[in-house]
Amino acid sequence: MEALWQWFLINGWYVLAGICVLIGILGTVLPVLPGIALVYAGLLIAAWSNGFERVSGWTMLVLGVLVGMAMLIDFAASAFGTRLAGASRWAFVGAALGALIGLFFGLPGLLLGPFIGAVLAEVAATQNVGKSLKAGVGAALGLLAGGLAKIALTFTMLGMFALAWLI
Repeated sequence: MEALWQWFLINGWYVLAGICVLIGILGTVLPVLPGIALVYAGLLIAAWSNGFERVSGWTMLVLGVLVGMAMLIDFAASAFGTRLAGASRWAFVGAALGALIGLFFGLPGLLLGPFIGAVLAEVAATQNVGKSLKAGVGAALGLLAGGLAKIALTFTMLGMFALAWLI
């Protein structure tokens, strides 16, 4: 039992860090989970458990900035796609509200929420169904672009961390 406790004291933080990173990677693909913030938490635990000897505090600060960028991009992408489609500000608001409401309906809600929100808000504002559908498509494409950017930033963070760990 003593040996198991010693092993846990030495390696337990790394196991916890690995679990956080794996769940976080899943979260970048499945929006129900926290995603990139959880990946960062895992990397921070791994760096801390080593006393920041292999990965410096500066590296973790840079990775933290990437997390902030990913969150901003993820939030703004759907709205930006809506605006790019030439939609009114109401469609922009509808896409944001649709994304928020979609959180309560799992993965389908997260994927369809911005589209439905943008379409409904644009129809209410302009009574133009064609323009409304275009706004919804813009919101959906923006959401997809934001998700892809978040995935890319997640793997960029993992690569930077691995490089810092090995050098």
